[in-house]
Amino acid sequence: MKKMYFRTDVNENNAVMVDEKIDELDYYILSELQKDGSMSLTVMAKKLNVSIGTIRNRMERLLVDKTIQIIGRIDPGKVGFHAYARIFISVKPAKFIREVAKQLSVLPEVSFLAMISGKYDLELNVQCRDNDHLLELMEKIQLIEGIFETETNMYLKVLKIAQPQLDLVKDLWVKS
Repeated sequence: MKKMYFRTDVNENNAVMVDEKIDELDYYILSELQKDGSMSLTVMAKKLNVSIGTIRNRMERLLVDKTIQIIGRIDPGKVGFHAYARIFISVKPAKFIREVAKQLSVLPEVSFLAMISGKYDLELNVQCRDNDHLLELMEKIQLIEGIFETETNMYLKVLKIAQPQLDLVKDLWVKS
């Protein structure tokens, strides 16, 4: 019998929500996509020894439920983003955290945004053209109501950007 993994998420009210079942075949589809995101459905079906219709249906479900998103990952430095930074933000009063996060999420420079534990409430990664652009963005961020303190760290050289390694959770999906 195949092990099933139930994807879970937490909604705004911190209630756990359970999504569709993800099984062994889904794991192998995701693994193949991580190796080659442009792999045709026909090639994938042959590699996984299933019909193309099965792959097409699984891919559609994985896309609709947002388990995967097909994107083209660019190298920011090669297209003109030369100031890459991480910004920690403390929000006061705490009741403004979600509103501040909402305002930050629409800034085009923001590539990552998370609520965090510890001294700060939010962490974001930003990609800017240069240091002047970064300074302009930081000034704009400081104007958002509720932002109490920020700490900015520049990435001097990015050594690795990767997707999560699926093998770390393989035991949840694939029978031994």
